[in-house]
This record gives sequence, structure tokens and C-alpha cells, in this order.
Amino acid sequence: MATTALVDPHTGLTQAQLAARHGLRVAGERPSLVEYSRRLWAYRHFIAAYANAKLVASYSNAKLGQLWQVLTPLTNAAVYYLIFGVVLAQNDRIPNFIGYLTTGLFIFNFTQSAVLAGTQSISGNLGLIRALHFPRASLPLSTTVTQFQQLLASMVVLIGIVLVTGEPITWKWLILVPALLLQAVFNAGVVLFVARMGSKASDLKQVMPFLMRTWMYGSGVLYSVSLFSRLPGWASTLVQYNPLLVYIELARYALLDEPPLLNESLTQLWLVGAGWALVAGIGGFIYFWRGEQEYGRG
Repeated sequence: MATTALVDPHTGLTQAQLAARHGLRVAGERPSLVEYSRRLWAYRHFIAAYANAKLVASYSNAKLGQLWQVLTPLTNAAVYYLIFGVVLAQNDRIPNFIGYLTTGLFIFNFTQSAVLAGTQSISGNLGLIRALHFPRASLPLSTTVTQFQQLLASMVVLIGIVLVTGEPITWKWLILVPALLLQAVFNAGVVLFVARMGSKASDLKQVMPFLMRTWMYGSGVLYSVSLFSRLPGWASTLVQYNPLLVYIELARYALLDEPPLLNESLTQLWLVGAGWALVAGIGGFIYFWRGEQEYGRG
């Protein structure tokens, strides 16, 4: 049975026509991508302030406070050095294994912490989402900013470790800046992706630590990248295009003068790293934007 639109007896217009005349829109309607980007930029100060608040709050109950930003990765590095450096003798196979290991851990931890926190950035803030109207991408992006701030503190410690272990200061250290910026863009895209997925599947936060641990073992964090050359051709190619392996190797090349991984040149590393940042950044943003009207409902 066909339905007819309700018509206002005074104006002769339907409800949809009346709404359009007076500029009314559906509540929670998803704006265009350009308009959404503009609104998100307008909330940049909120993103920065929220990220700072989360960083301070995360260590507010610890006696050593934000010192744990440095102690946590250092403790992890000490444990892995004991296992892989001493027990498995990687210390004898890799020059300056301490610098090699800590660089890999600090760079990987930047992505790992951002992804784990980003998975719950929507599902863990439903009260805020339902109470206030703002671009929901502000929440996962603030997570990325928080982790980037922690990375900067870690980089100070990493540079100290590299110097103490005998590495000289060279112009290649400047490579670290664009490498970390590319990784930050990549992280932001991945965080936006997992934030939308986490808003739909609450169990994702239980699975994600296992996925990240597997990713770590495939990124040459704990042992020599040369071990990957023993893999079959297709597997070796897959590893070479692992974004985290690329960002870690760029950082090692900058600080430790490590040669490019496997058969790739430095130029190829930059191209792959930039390509991943572009694909993840744009793709993650569009994927999250398409679900904007879903967040906080149900």
C-alpha cells in the first residue's frame, strides 16, 4: 500500500520541503568529507588538550608519574636483551645490539600503544559521545597525539642509549624526523580504522594484543633482519613491505648506520614508508568518516 507524504495545510508543502526551506537537517547526519575535515580542523585545540589530559591522567596514580613513559620501554628492553641478546646470543651477531634492540622496541611501541588505545577510543567514551556533538574522529586522533608525545620522551632516552653505546652524531640523525612523521600519519590511519571496528565489535580489544605481538615478531624488532632472507620468495617480499619493519629500519639507518633491510635500497624504504602513510592515513580517515553517524548509538 502506497504512502503519501504529510502536507502542511497552510503552505501546501511537505515536511521534507518545509525542513529544506528552514535549513533543518536530520540529527546526526554525516557531513560531506570536506565539511567533516573542516570541522575536525576547527577542533584541533580540543584534540591537543584532550591528548594532554589523557597523558597526565594515565600516570596520575603512579608515584613516579610520567617517568613511567621512559621506564616502561626501558624495562621491556632489559627483558628482551636478556632473552635475545644473552640467551640467544644475538648480542654476538649484531653490532651494538643494545641500540638495535631499543630502537626497534621504541619505534614499534609507538604503533602498538596507539593501536591498542585506539581500539577503545570510541567504545570507551560513549558518555562523552552521547552528551556532546563534535567530530568523533577527534577521539582516535587524540590517542595518536598522546602516543606521539610519549614517543618524544622515549626518543630522548633512545638517543642517550645510542650515544652511550658508542654511536657518533651524524647528519643521518635528521632522517629520524621525517621517518617518525610518516609513522605518525600511518598510525593515525590505522587508529581510525580500528576505532570504527572496535565500536562495532567490543571483543576486538581482547584479540588486538595477540595480533600486535605477531606483528612485532614479523618486524625484526628482537633479532637480525637478515634472518628474513631465509624465507621463501613470496614471504620475503611480504616482510619487506611490512610498514613497521620499514619505519624501524629507517630509524636504525638514521641512528645506527644500519644498511637497508634485505634487498631494498634506502630510496625504496622511503617510497614504501610514504606509500603506507598515504594509504593508511587517507583510507583510515575515509573509513572512519563513513561510520560517523553510527557512533554512540544502540
